[in-house]
Amino acid sequence: MEKTLTKKERLKLKAKATAKKLKLELKKSINTAIAAAFGFLIALSWRDVITGYVSKIENLSPLKGGLISAIIITVISVIGILIVTKIFAVNE
Repeated sequence: MEKTLTKKERLKLKAKATAKKLKLELKKSINTAIAAAFGFLIALSWRDVITGYVSKIENLSPLKGGLISAIIITVISVIGILIVTKIFAVNE
């Protein structure tokens, strides 16, 4: 024979399930925030290196100013995004 749960027991089970989901989402959010912080640190550490090389390229180019910088940084960023997207792809 199967025992039917009381309303209080059903609520308790539902609360436990909700708490478990909340804990999982909290862990995901914390992991994402930490990964973003490390990514920001990486970006800051590469900023001066990239800026130095872009400045050298700008000085050699007849097109002065931010155009060359914007193009180079865009290309580097797009390549980085593509690589990271492939590495961290979610297989469902």
